[in-house]
Amino acid sequence: MEQVKRAPLADQAAELLLERIRAGEWELGQKLPGETTLAPQLGVGRSTVREAIRQLAGRGVLASRQGAGVYVTALDVPEEWDAVLRRADLVSVIEARIAIEAEAAALAAGRRTPSDLRAIRRALDDRAANRVDIEDHVDADTRFHRSIVAAAHNPILTELFDGFTPRMRQAMVEMLRLRGEFGDDADHGAHERLAERIAERDGDGAARESRSHLGAMKAALA
Repeated sequence: MEQVKRAPLADQAAELLLERIRAGEWELGQKLPGETTLAPQLGVGRSTVREAIRQLAGRGVLASRQGAGVYVTALDVPEEWDAVLRRADLVSVIEARIAIEAEAAALAAGRRTPSDLRAIRRALDDRAANRVDIEDHVDADTRFHRSIVAAAHNPILTELFDGFTPRMRQAMVEMLRLRGEFGDDADHGAHERLAERIAERDGDGAARESRSHLGAMKAALA
């Protein structure tokens, strides 16, 4: 039979520190007292305080600065990205796509290699061939847009896009089911123009095409 397990002292100390931060005892950017002060306040040893601080640093609440001490970097544990995305509505998803993909398109126009361009064109052809089943179409469309993000050669944008993809896919499927139509020639033409601007190394034009296409999608939901 399972028994209730007592939480390790470091976990308890971390939660106590977090409660004090949430209560406003220390402001954002303020330095925490030293281990010798915190240890007796928390009723634990200095090594336990160090471990508690490491835990909160790993959760984005504290940061240790070499030779300077420990500082408050957030007033609560940042919410998990997946949880934020699960709650996001369709308009929020599209607005986030605009922020990520318009910049990626501009960067891709300047940085794409011949190999990147081949990948974009293959993904565009694949998108054209998948205009019957909604989920297949969304997957093909996502591959096309990811090929552009990859061509931007910015690992942070790529990581943002990949982390965003599961919620984006769900949102796009929901939206297309609501609309009842998808993948027409006008829509595909917008994607062809985006690929052309990147091929021409027209960064402003690529960003404009990306923003226009996604902006029209957002307007359709209004």
